[in-house]
Amino acid sequence: MTVTTVLTARALLLDMDGTLVNSDAVVERIWRRWSERHGLDADEVMKVVHGRQGHASMALLLPDRPMEQNLADNARMLAEETADVDGVVAIPGAPEFLASLHGLPHALVTSADLALATARMGAAGLSLPEVRVTAESVGASKPDPEGFLKGAAELGVDPADCIVFEDSAAGIQAGRSAGMRVVGVGARADLYEPDVVVRDLTRVRVEGVAGGGIRLYVG
Repeated sequence: MTVTTVLTARALLLDMDGTLVNSDAVVERIWRRWSERHGLDADEVMKVVHGRQGHASMALLLPDRPMEQNLADNARMLAEETADVDGVVAIPGAPEFLASLHGLPHALVTSADLALATARMGAAGLSLPEVRVTAESVGASKPDPEGFLKGAAELGVDPADCIVFEDSAAGIQAGRSAGMRVVGVGARADLYEPDVVVRDLTRVRVEGVAGGGIRLYVG
């Protein structure tokens, strides 16, 4: 029997890749090619890259390489990813979930830059939230909590009153470090012990409550 968890919040902060959009096919293509160029084990690389900005992943994978090279490499890869949307689709339930948030405080908080976020959300048939925190907006990548804290600040909501939707280890850690509760989306999230996990967004129902709050039925 499925158990439903009821959560209340004043704002929701939403990751994109793996949470609203399934972009795994592109991520695999791009990063496996990068791994081959640098003589790295692609399977091990894939364990690192989800949720982080590209240059932050490179810094972990090539610790002796100057950051300037990582940033230049990251810019090239972002351009590749933005141009390649083959196989990018919405996570089941994402269109309905986003529609249910109309008029409720929420923001996109993604490690993608705005061009990539626009391309992937568009390819998946999803509209970008009005409030978004992208790679250009922050100085530190997830798992640093900066992005989620900035999202809360832009919405004018205390971090403790926010709920994060995430799929990756880096993202879940960032949400926790920001003092927020985390709903994990998908099998990957289940490995990192979020507060509650759902198979996909068909398992989430949202309603507004008096006084500007949000009630979530998860499970």
